Amino acid sequence: MKIKPLIAVFALIGLSACAETPHKPMAGGSAKPSAAVKRPPHYRLSPADVIDISVWHNKHLTETVPVRPDGRISMPLIGSVEVAGQTASGVARTIRKKLAYYVRDPQVTVIVKHVVADNYEDRVRVTGAVQHPASLKYAPGMTVLDAVLDAGGINTFAAANDTEIHRKVGHKEEVIHVHLGSILSAGRLGTDYQLHPGDIVTVPQRLF
Repeated sequence: MKIKPLIAVFALIGLSACAETPHKPMAGGSAKPSAAVKRPPHYRLSPADVIDISVWHNKHLTETVPVRPDGRISMPLIGSVEVAGQTASGVARTIRKKLAYYVRDPQVTVIVKHVVADNYEDRVRVTGAVQHPASLKYAPGMTVLDAVLDAGGINTFAAANDTEIHRKVGHKEEVIHVHLGSILSAGRLGTDYQLHPGDIVTVPQRLF
């Protein structure tokens, strides 16, 4: 019976599966993954948040770093990387792309370890005819489309092209009209405005 070749084949398969599984991040080489903060996949990083970065088989690139006030982090080899407004998976892709010039096929994992305390003045509200009206933490670069998608998108009763942004400017309220229907159906981003902390995005219902 030819047993040894079969054992060798299974051993190679097992090693291949291990190579494709990114190493769990270790804060400073010792923190447990359970210490990371569990956030929704769409959570976008802000200054002062702390993230664990792990690069498989590269301990000198595995570290815990804070997001600087300018929205960037610093890493060996690749230097300064802009991360504010990105998700953890987005940051991992950015780092992987930059590291590819120095490391062969880098496997990168990013986990949010600590987030700054929420401030209600730094939130964006999405109300009206959306799937899940929401109060979202503001992130630099967030647009109307980002906020609406984070709220689950519009529902079947939405009058999307009548969407409005309500924004406090001093002691007055400014109303900005958004053609959300055109953004969603035709990709016309002319009114996909960047949001400000405290903005309220309202999607009205159709009148029957």
